Amino acid sequence: MDEFQDHELHHIDHPLYEILRSEDIKTFNAEKAKLSELPSFAHGDFRGLDMRGMDAKGLDFRHAYFRGSDLRGIDFSKSRVEGASIASAKISGCYFPHRLEADEIVMSLNHGTRMRYALLPK
Repeated sequence: MDEFQDHELHHIDHPLYEILRSEDIKTFNAEKAKLSELPSFAHGDFRGLDMRGMDAKGLDFRHAYFRGSDLRGIDFSKSRVEGASIASAKISGCYFPHRLEADEIVMSLNHGTRMRYALLPK
């Protein structure tokens, strides 16, 4: 269980978070590649950032806010984005996890709802 409420944003005390918030994607990708264990960006604030070109593989963005961010072309298929909100974000060319249905993405994009994963059959 998360230690934060679903609606809470918090500052993430990690240099990789600061690099990402400064929109230095080239440096972010290079520093991320050096890490053996990735930090969690759950409940992170990414509103309004230009994140194009980010390597999102393995990153935890659960319950994060991406309102108005430029996410074009990012492959989130190997990321955790459950509970994230992408209201008014630019998502052309994004690839989302297969458990995230198109309706959830559209609702989050247009209305700011939090994205929920579909339940897989047993």
